[in-house]
Amino acid sequence: MVPFSFAGETFFATTGGALFWPAQQALLVADLHLEKASWFARFGQFLPPYDSHATLVALNAAVEETGATRLYCLGDSFHDRFGCDRLPQSARELLQSLTSRLDWTWIVGNHDPGFADHCGGSLADEVEIAGIVLRHEAVRDDPRPEMSGHYHPKLRLQVKGRRVSRRCFVVSASKIIFPAFGSLTGGLDAHHPEILGSVGANAAALVPVSDRLLRFPLAA
Repeated sequence: MVPFSFAGETFFATTGGALFWPAQQALLVADLHLEKASWFARFGQFLPPYDSHATLVALNAAVEETGATRLYCLGDSFHDRFGCDRLPQSARELLQSLTSRLDWTWIVGNHDPGFADHCGGSLADEVEIAGIVLRHEAVRDDPRPEMSGHYHPKLRLQVKGRRVSRRCFVVSASKIIFPAFGSLTGGLDAHHPEILGSVGANAAALVPVSDRLLRFPLAA
């Protein structure tokens, strides 16, 4: 994991797209989109039904790696409000194991408003910790330091004639937009006007790799 500073606090970025906040012993992730494959299956588009289990295995590994005791999901944790009810048994057991041993908060997103939580944890529209607001979608005119998800940012580059895409954090002085942590999620180019307009001036894409945090300035 690679450390960096934001709003006077130290965070560690994982290669999977999570942030660990040592001072709070908290792990933060966004856009798990659990049970996305089963949602598509209802409309005749059949995808391998293993996305939730793969996402939760990766999340459990991040918890083990960091030693986190608290976890915040920054919205769109399920692909729709009934996703929790469709979890297969193995994924449900893994999720309930996580929520039973962690202080777990689901921040509600646009995909899962009003979902009935049968998997443990507590629900919130947004949370403020140490002056930093945790919510699903960035609020452009809120001057407080803020962490959010929603846009699934990815950095797309040409490397030796080959197009490369990597999930990334988009950061400015007062805002961080998280990449999607889910295993079955697409991504919006980090240069997109909606993303840059949401974070403000002097934004950069941060791509965590094994031993460093690559920083790419994002021009409007």
